[in-house]
Amino acid sequence: MARFDKNEVFEFHRGGKVAVKLPKPLKTKDDLCLAYTPGVAHAVKEIAANPDSIYDVTAKPNLVAVVSDGTAILGLGDLGASASIPVMEGKAVLFKAFGDVDAWPVPLNCCRIGGANEGKTDPKRVIEFVKAIAPQYGGINLEDIASPACFEIEDTLDRELDIPVFHDDQWGTAVISLSGVINYARLAGRELSSLKVVMNGAGAAGIRICEMLKAAGVVDVTMCDTKGTIRKDRTDLNQFKAKHAVETKAMTLKEALVGADVFIGVSAANVLSGDDVKTMGSFPAIFAMANPDPEIAPQEVAKALEGRRYVMVTGRSDYPNQINNVLGFPYLFRGALDVRATTINKEMKVAAANALAELARQSVPEDIKALYPDEKLEFGEAYIIPKPFDRRLFEVVSFAVAKAAVETGVARANIDLDAYKESLAKRNASRG
Repeated sequence: MARFDKNEVFEFHRGGKVAVKLPKPLKTKDDLCLAYTPGVAHAVKEIAANPDSIYDVTAKPNLVAVVSDGTAILGLGDLGASASIPVMEGKAVLFKAFGDVDAWPVPLNCCRIGGANEGKTDPKRVIEFVKAIAPQYGGINLEDIASPACFEIEDTLDRELDIPVFHDDQWGTAVISLSGVINYARLAGRELSSLKVVMNGAGAAGIRICEMLKAAGVVDVTMCDTKGTIRKDRTDLNQFKAKHAVETKAMTLKEALVGADVFIGVSAANVLSGDDVKTMGSFPAIFAMANPDPEIAPQEVAKALEGRRYVMVTGRSDYPNQINNVLGFPYLFRGALDVRATTINKEMKVAAANALAELARQSVPEDIKALYPDEKLEFGEAYIIPKPFDRRLFEVVSFAVAKAAVETGVARANIDLDAYKESLAKRNASRG
């Protein structure tokens, strides 16, 4: 894995990572009149008379707000809105580079109980602030907002706004994880409904991964938190955990793992041992996604399962099968924005996961293979998830999302899907 000196990182970030690039010329008197007064008055009057024209005469249809209060920055914790800015700028860079979506950081320093950077997030303040800025944006990407406030914030905004609202920490990891589980089931010759899945971590990502698995057809999911399995007889569960509580005699993660087909971890480093994974099924899949150190190191899994067939997945770029959210959010928004979807619903998310899984089963272009000379990029145990620099993602995932939006009735644009597919291919080719 590449490691960078602090000074090198600072130099890269100096001056920030985002800027406004003008899509129209401003070189003459006429340009000025068109861009601002008096010409702009025509656009103002048109929007006032015909609100939908905002999608024709402003940047709204391709602009996403990347909103954070800084309460859960990466794995660093609650460091405040200002400290979140480098991450939000980075997210904006990924939106543009991968999905050709214009995005802008919106750090919130006014949404705490007790004032800026004091106490916990006040969900109602975040909700009201985002609703207030929503007219400018075609979509809202929530980022690094701590659980459980993030659930109320996203659910309320999704219900009350007519544009897509997507908390990537919840759903991004869930979509990519589901694609990996789909392909694991394909390799195992199993139906999703037959899998026994055990999860560790019941925060934002864990809850949404569980929901995505169930939406796709997985039935047997046992979740664990720091107090053990999430069982129906526990009285300390919040509403989000209680929804997924199960009847089980297993009290601990280690007990639940016995005979499991899939382990999914979004928790903490080194919570599993080699002996633990040995108790899993005959062809286990270990999704150890804690960052930077996974729930169990790939090397320890390889040693414990030597001679056995297994799938190993992490959240790190220096190992095969990385769960990387950049495989999802740029294209989820690309497809949603292009059809003017009012939401990013479960069907759109499952469609994205299926598209990712299918792409991983296809032959990999030589230019992508050249970027990963130490890996065998051929569908199998060591390659069940596409690589982030596979340019086909722009077309395949975006189209799947847009198609699902149209089919589920949340797309407002009248769109010819065949023509849209062709337009994505042309747009992708022109991106260089």
